[in-house]
Amino acid sequence: MLQLDSAIENQVFSLNELENKLKPLNFTIGSNWEYDHGYFDNQLQSEGTYYFLRIPFNAEIGQLDEPGVQVRVGRPFLLGHQYASGTDEDAVIGNMTAIVNQFQSPVDPDTEVPEDIQSKGDELIKTVEQALLS
Repeated sequence: MLQLDSAIENQVFSLNELENKLKPLNFTIGSNWEYDHGYFDNQLQSEGTYYFLRIPFNAEIGQLDEPGVQVRVGRPFLLGHQYASGTDEDAVIGNMTAIVNQFQSPVDPDTEVPEDIQSKGDELIKTVEQALLS
């Protein structure tokens, strides 16, 4: 994980505004959101190792499932996951979770971020700052 300095850190937005401005930049709300926090993810690379620019946010006023919720943006960071190919031989056959959890765990869930990905992340965070702060 590599944290990025950004002018969007600690800024407060409506979640709807944030979503409307980040979706055109290929960000999605990550699946690990809760009622009080979540992440916008942009996948930068998907060959062998998956790299993401992740923008965390926390509910400031309201909960994330409520209309009009206000969120505070955290420090953006780059994150890499190196996955093993194939299916998980330890998946429990006959168990409903085996359908969902058939793929292997990451070989390295927090792999080092190479320079070319850092450059992509730096460029993208500047684009995000322009979209959110202008």
